[in-house]
Amino acid sequence: MAKTQRSWYSGMATTEDWWSVWMGLAFFVLGLLTLSGIDLVGWVSYPKIWVASLPDGAIVKKIVTMDKAFYALGGKYSLTSKAFYKALGPIGSILVTYVVFTIATSIGAYFQKWNVKRFLAGWTIIFFLTYLVWFIGHNAFFAASAVDLKKSHFPVDTFTLSLGGGASFILALIVGLVIGNFFKPLARYLSEAAKPEWYIKTAIVFLGVKVGYLPIKAVLTGAKLGAHGAEIGQQMAHLTFELFTAGAAATIVAYLIFWPGVYTISRLIFKLPRKTAAVLGSAISICGVSAAVATGGAVRARPVVSIMVSALVVVYAVIELVVLPGFFTHVWPGTSDPIVAGSAMGMAVKTDGADAAAGELLDEFMRAKVEKDTDGKVVWMPGVITTSAVMTKIWIDMFIGLWAFILALFWVYKIEKHEGDRVPLSEVWFRFPKFVLGYFAAWWIYLAIFFGPGQSGTTPDGLAILKNAKVGAVAVEKGMRKLFFMLTFMSLGIITDFRKLAEAQFGKMVWVYFISLFLFIIPVAIIIAYLFHHGMQIPNMAGVVIN
Repeated sequence: MAKTQRSWYSGMATTEDWWSVWMGLAFFVLGLLTLSGIDLVGWVSYPKIWVASLPDGAIVKKIVTMDKAFYALGGKYSLTSKAFYKALGPIGSILVTYVVFTIATSIGAYFQKWNVKRFLAGWTIIFFLTYLVWFIGHNAFFAASAVDLKKSHFPVDTFTLSLGGGASFILALIVGLVIGNFFKPLARYLSEAAKPEWYIKTAIVFLGVKVGYLPIKAVLTGAKLGAHGAEIGQQMAHLTFELFTAGAAATIVAYLIFWPGVYTISRLIFKLPRKTAAVLGSAISICGVSAAVATGGAVRARPVVSIMVSALVVVYAVIELVVLPGFFTHVWPGTSDPIVAGSAMGMAVKTDGADAAAGELLDEFMRAKVEKDTDGKVVWMPGVITTSAVMTKIWIDMFIGLWAFILALFWVYKIEKHEGDRVPLSEVWFRFPKFVLGYFAAWWIYLAIFFGPGQSGTTPDGLAILKNAKVGAVAVEKGMRKLFFMLTFMSLGIITDFRKLAEAQFGKMVWVYFISLFLFIIPVAIIIAYLFHHGMQIPNMAGVVIN
């Protein structure tokens, strides 16, 4: 192993890894200002599911008309500037989002010594193209679920693909691939700004906000229960704790089974290189795109490997979104074990958006089925099954950084060390994906707010602090995180050349993913979920009124 003299702070101002930390934490800090009543992040523009015109009898709720397809998140969530952000409207919120992120990314491009002029031109095209795709992908035909249609009073025979946010990710990838392979001069022009690794690493820092925000969200949701729901609230608190602890145990067991299994399939059956097998192992068994990128950095895999695996993650996540909710409801485990089904979903679906969407569909399907089968004698609280899916997925998200660190250690001291080499511990630091530091910082600071000044929401003052924290957290973990995921998939497509896929053994990766997911991951996920969640019951709300 070549020995290089580097300071521990090398690259802090010039590398993509570190600039994902700086940009991610900069907006994270802006989000924290809502704790003092200053909302500087509510401008971020976010899509709604839309139709050209509402059918007779439908109402604007989960589904809106085309002219309201985007909105500034602060117009809904801000406690101090709601009117201002609402006044921005769809176009205004998109333009402000463009200006703010153009300034931020251009500063990063300058310090990373990129051609800022070319970056700015390419970024502008990619940004607005991404928002156009985001708009199309949220058309009700693509994105609306049975839940969305029901809440907006659409006719019962309305057909949609029910892909949720996954439709936009797939469409962004497709548009990018078309540009990258059929409009090569344009792809070359955009290449200076098509930086999928930078965008996804920044999105992972934002993901840390999502993980830290989870207990805040749970407490604020519980606070909506009125006096008549006190008993239900106590039952839900107990169930949430059970889900929390069982989800942690199930996730650890799943890691110990999933990763070695997928790695072995990749190596022994398909003869893939170690680094490729490691990236696939993490993507399929841990957390999809985020884990693929983190692992790729830890083992120093070629960037194209993480990029192609990320594309596979999105495609297979959408397939799972379409297939698994119906399968789990009507085949197995069915309504007899709804929490088992939700937990298995969380372990099997590898993107946060697809997991949440699949969990919501599963929740709706199972609640409708059990209510029908019991003639209304059993009515489950909405969202509990979704929570079981998301809770398990959140635990999986939490382990991304730890797993990246373990793999960095293993690769440095076992895989790449040769006889006679003396590998300094500092090599692990240089190998470790720095953006994970931002992920942990965002997560732990929000946890500190929850347990510290927020007092776990047990006092009126603590609850008020958590409500302020929510405003900034939602803008970052919902709006900014998903925007950067969209930018990632658009950029992935732009820089992907089909002719190079064969050289990188893409065909083998497709089969590894298929076999591992459907013949190994999903069956084992159901078994693990059964072992840790069997017997957990959802509170029966029949006859109980929630204020």
